[in-house]
Amino acid sequence: MSKVILITGTSSGLGISLAIDAAKLGHKVYATMRNLAKRGALDESIAQAGVDVTVLPLDVQDSASINSAVDTILAEEGRIDTLINNAGAGFVRTTEQASEDEINWVMDVNYMGVVRCTKAVMPYMRKARSGHVITISSVGGLVGQPFNEIYCAAKFAVEGFTESLACYVTPNFGINFTCIEPGGIQSEFANNVIKQMETTGGMLDDEYLPILQKYIGGSQSRQSGDDIYQTVDEVSAVVMECLESPEPPIRQRTSVWGEKFTRLKTELDPAGTKQQAAVIDEFLS
Repeated sequence: MSKVILITGTSSGLGISLAIDAAKLGHKVYATMRNLAKRGALDESIAQAGVDVTVLPLDVQDSASINSAVDTILAEEGRIDTLINNAGAGFVRTTEQASEDEINWVMDVNYMGVVRCTKAVMPYMRKARSGHVITISSVGGLVGQPFNEIYCAAKFAVEGFTESLACYVTPNFGINFTCIEPGGIQSEFANNVIKQMETTGGMLDDEYLPILQKYIGGSQSRQSGDDIYQTVDEVSAVVMECLESPEPPIRQRTSVWGEKFTRLKTELDPAGTKQQAAVIDEFLS
């Protein structure tokens, strides 16, 4: 059955692949982005694929913008079946170096953006007693990594948000929640992280510098020959499987590397459903 799907952050990378792949499956796709002036790459991909995708403005940092997009979709379709929270931003900077404004920005885009969008669609999904909220998280939402503590904190928050909703909204109102947890993705995301660092002072010359250089050097070398990094199409394919699943998992890694990297935290309960059942039994039975 065709679904009405709202996707955030579709101006580049994974967002474009998600929009195109969902449209190819026959779903009605509303692809959104903060700045419509950056829709060129999406429009080109839509034309090449020969699919129908509607593009709307949506800024995950602005509740009015989110509500406007949701209202537009509801007016046209009468429902929203799936929300894919894809918009996000990386951040590489040690806590000592990061300003409070930068920390707030990372948390706002990566966590509060997810909360705002999810909050906006939930009343309609709850009324319909069905729906699916898929959030692009990260292995960084399970395992903290060097110089990524602010970013990982935001993704950990997303994971806790998702787990908590799944333990009482899913069984009572039929809305499913899933975190997709990629490792590295071969896209502009990594490049944007470096650009973001450069615009906020670059690599500062302090005691962290040699450690940071080691980290950056390792990240760059891994992009050309390690199994950490996937293409956006590979990650999108996993999301599409989740989208089509009648019983979607609460969490899903997207690669063999991701499974290995997070196994100490996930191997007893890979999909998160055992923990969900335990929480329900403890608090709601």
